[in-house]
Amino acid sequence: MLRMESIKAIILAGKHDFGRCPIASRLPAALWPVMGKPSLERIIVGLAEQGIRDITVCCSGDRVLLQESIDVPQINGNIRFLDEPLPMGTAGSIRDAANGEKNDLLVIFPADMVCPPDISLLIAAHRDQAADLTVVLNPASSGNDEKGDVANIYICNPDVPEYIPAEGYHDIKESLIPELVRVGKHVGYTVLPHCAGNFRDGQGYLRAVANYLGKGPSLNDEIPSLRRNNERCLWLDDEAEVDPSARFFGPVVLMAGARVAKGAVIFGPSIIGRKCSIGSDSVVMNSVLWDTAGIDENCEVRNCLLDYGVNIASDTVVSNRIIPFKKNSVIARGGIRALKFGRKTASDLCARFYGDSALPGPLIALKTVGLAGTVIVAAFIWSYWSGIVDLWSVWQRSDEYSSGLLVPFLAGYILWSRREQFKSIPIRPSLWGGLALLFAGILRLFGLFFLYGSAERFSIVLSIAAIVLFILGWQFFKKATTVLLFLCLMLPWPHSVQSAVALPLQQWSTSSAAFCLEIMGYDVIKEGNVIHIGQTSVAVAEACNGLRMVTAFFVISALVVMLVRRKWWEKQVVMTSSLPIALLCNTIRLTVTAMAFTVLKGDYWEKMFHDFGGYAMMPLALAAVIGEFWLLGLLTVRPDEKSSIIITRG
Repeated sequence: MLRMESIKAIILAGKHDFGRCPIASRLPAALWPVMGKPSLERIIVGLAEQGIRDITVCCSGDRVLLQESIDVPQINGNIRFLDEPLPMGTAGSIRDAANGEKNDLLVIFPADMVCPPDISLLIAAHRDQAADLTVVLNPASSGNDEKGDVANIYICNPDVPEYIPAEGYHDIKESLIPELVRVGKHVGYTVLPHCAGNFRDGQGYLRAVANYLGKGPSLNDEIPSLRRNNERCLWLDDEAEVDPSARFFGPVVLMAGARVAKGAVIFGPSIIGRKCSIGSDSVVMNSVLWDTAGIDENCEVRNCLLDYGVNIASDTVVSNRIIPFKKNSVIARGGIRALKFGRKTASDLCARFYGDSALPGPLIALKTVGLAGTVIVAAFIWSYWSGIVDLWSVWQRSDEYSSGLLVPFLAGYILWSRREQFKSIPIRPSLWGGLALLFAGILRLFGLFFLYGSAERFSIVLSIAAIVLFILGWQFFKKATTVLLFLCLMLPWPHSVQSAVALPLQQWSTSSAAFCLEIMGYDVIKEGNVIHIGQTSVAVAEACNGLRMVTAFFVISALVVMLVRRKWWEKQVVMTSSLPIALLCNTIRLTVTAMAFTVLKGDYWEKMFHDFGGYAMMPLALAAVIGEFWLLGLLTVRPDEKSSIIITRG
């Protein structure tokens, strides 16, 4: 009789998976939760319950993370975490884990698996075939063939590691099995009665969870607080809140603190994690929400995995997506490590280490900013009121910078359009913002002392950026950097710069307009900044040098660039082309105006057409930007390529 205590179990926990799944690239699949427990923990507990006492976890460089992220009961045996900083392969890991010890059998499992199968059945199949190594297969999902894919579970005799070279990278399927066949060893196989539930990416994880829930397990044994409602096919935690009008179809699990609003419909198999929320009239189908994830009202989420803290904005449809919280986010890793600290959720752990300011959401942001932020903003307005009034007067009296009046309002609109992105950013005030605010004050004093108005005006924008950094923190500041730079367009140019470019721009405008008129067949004589067309003389004043067109066009281009979703280099091309397009539009305006002056007579009509021509250039400039994006799209996208809408977290 084979004793379970004499069997050695080896669990293979692979490295981060880069490229195939955005969550697996940050969080090892061994730590993905199933019913609130990491898959690695479920496997260790399942093996211990079947009598296995000798367990080795091959960690591939993540030993500390794996040890801190699981909470296993004390068993009368040995659980060892073997760190392998260099790639050894699956067979190489077995060689190192066996370590020359003589056990009755070696049982190898992947760490990314919902729960281990009955080991006694596997051992019986292994011995019935008198095999040296048995490959375990999943049952076929469809068709007449009983065999499915490899479950990455193996049973082997204790002498098998002797056929694995002592050094280097070696794989079971590509190296060990061919070597065993070559030396005459017997390699057999067995098919599981049910799928083992192993996975490597988000879609595989969803299939594994669906298969697990579909078998109708006794979840009350795993989590005593779960209560089954047979009429609604629902497992409901005692601390979950469900509106009476919500409906459930198929196996659905609601963990502690989950909230389902009125009119929501959830189709199983689905798991709604701790402190998750489903908004009113939303539909969730075949999806898994990890702790603190949320879905707002009137949404449809189908076959999706939502990472810790992810929030789906209202009126959003998402299907077949793996949605991570954020790259390198502390929420995801903190959420899984919370299992070590008394089964706390991701939000509990963040609050423990960072305070409530680490939690996403507008309510926490308001709580963080609070009275202090209001006082700072009020102090800023009071201190810079004279500078704000000065800017207002510049916008009113100067044609060149009148477009600056729109910049603050446009910046506010951009922030509003990105509000869902800002909701999820953790609010952590930074003292660096205080230092930046001090520097802005020094710059302002420099401008006041040396009568340098541009320095004083620039300190306004710098102070706004410093306040954002000081109150909201680095992550919010980085997200709002482009909007803060956009505010610089509301400032007039320094007088020295304007004087240096005004005359060249005036000469360029005169020469380019005269050139266009000559091409169109007019008899043109240019004297300085005056164009003579027959008996008509048109003077290109300093106000017509194109500076107003340049400043206004920069504002339009920057606005469009920040609102559209295009590649970064396309946006760079549009911004770089702003200057030549603005000068071209000004040349067109001067040319058309000069032609009109040869026909129109009278100061009234000349002034009206002159002003109308200036206003007409703005739609032309906007059309030029849109046309440029259209042309770039034709040059870079294949005609048969379908465009897709990327849904980001709010």
